[in-house]
Amino acid sequence: MKRALIAGLAGLLFGAGLTLSGMVDPVRVRGFLDLFGGAWDPTLGFVMIGAILPMAIAWRIRLRLLQPLAGDRFNVPETAAITPRLLIGAVLFGIGWGIAGLCPGPAIADLALRPVPAAIFVAAMIIGFGLHRLVDRKGPPPAPAGR
Repeated sequence: MKRALIAGLAGLLFGAGLTLSGMVDPVRVRGFLDLFGGAWDPTLGFVMIGAILPMAIAWRIRLRLLQPLAGDRFNVPETAAITPRLLIGAVLFGIGWGIAGLCPGPAIADLALRPVPAAIFVAAMIIGFGLHRLVDRKGPPPAPAGR
């Protein structure tokens, strides 16, 4: 119950931050990605820069904790090599992000603001997840090592 409450509160905070910063607006995101079209919007860059300080503080706090507040151990993935599979995934993600102006987090938050267009994106995203599972022959990634 504690984990579900913390996850729910984190999701609400994340969604509120995306909404308040305007990152659920596909036009704003595409404006950030439009470096040479004359309509560049730096807002997303400011949001990213603004996230660095709280994240740095969170990582420092995590280093001092023996275990997470709502779990037995930390599940921090080890740094992996840059593989062709990773690069292809990043390219596909970037193309989709540039076309739609949405990625998974903002799309879920956008369901509350623009339900029909966001639902179309979320449905396509879920279909993509399913297709990945069908095509991916390597199976799920190994469980991350402990702390």
